[in-house]
Amino acid sequence: MAEGQPIESQDQRSHGNQQENNPTRPEPTETHGTSTLDPVFSCLTTKELQQNLKDMKQRNRAIKLLFEINSTRIIEDSLSKYVVYQIVIMRSGSYDSQRVAIDRRYSDFFRFHQQLLEKFSEELEEVHFPRKLLSGNFNPEVIAERRLALQDYLGKIYAVRCVRYSRHFPEFFTAQEQRRAHDLLRAGQFKPATEQLQATLTLLEKVAPWQSATLLVPTLCALAVGHRDLEELGDAFSAAHRALPAVRRYGLRQYRAPLLELLVDVGYRLHRPVAQLQEELSLFRDSERGQVSSASLKEVVVQEFT
Repeated sequence: MAEGQPIESQDQRSHGNQQENNPTRPEPTETHGTSTLDPVFSCLTTKELQQNLKDMKQRNRAIKLLFEINSTRIIEDSLSKYVVYQIVIMRSGSYDSQRVAIDRRYSDFFRFHQQLLEKFSEELEEVHFPRKLLSGNFNPEVIAERRLALQDYLGKIYAVRCVRYSRHFPEFFTAQEQRRAHDLLRAGQFKPATEQLQATLTLLEKVAPWQSATLLVPTLCALAVGHRDLEELGDAFSAAHRALPAVRRYGLRQYRAPLLELLVDVGYRLHRPVAQLQEELSLFRDSERGQVSSASLKEVVVQEFT
């Protein structure tokens, strides 16, 4: 069985694949309350009923992303000089208390656009990317104009469904942050590493909620390792436990035994019931007939995003 594929029956796999490839699959929405009228509404006046219906529609609106580039700064060192654009990512449709900001250079945007053109050239025919300039890149007026153009560009590519469902979309917003977090983890700087990983997890949940849960596994496993090494055992157990269903479902064998080992170890120290996890680990090792790697979850994690 290939890694990353669901461990399901043939019918289930076919159904799952249809869902993954179905261009008309509805996107996630955030709703509150109920879509049907409560009996208590019959006691309301017409004006109150209309207001309640209006509020209900407001709560049930689809969540979409908004992108703002509201600040820039010029970075200059001995080797280069460039402009950094701060992108603020937020949800529309409801109050977003977790606005996330990342920094990207024009060259990052340019590489991203080239990747998209290789796969979606027809879909992006009407999307214009801000052109390169041979001079004047640090002129305040040029920077202000390019800031607005790049902000408009992000909104337009997000509106192209096949783009936002592609792997390139979340990678643009998270790849640099993933590498930075794993560099910190490899250096033993667990506190800043876990802070960066948590911010990356928030980014992933925001920009790609419709993508496979496997997208979150590397970040959750790294978080589990960081929290465990900081002796934040409750947080370590929670992160590892959240990653486990996707690891099981999609057959991510490189993670399964190390993840179960961490859960058993941390769960035992937290006085959690771990007998079933221990049994699952033993059965998995037996089923793999000695092919399971003896690497710890930390050893698996530090090899990623190098």
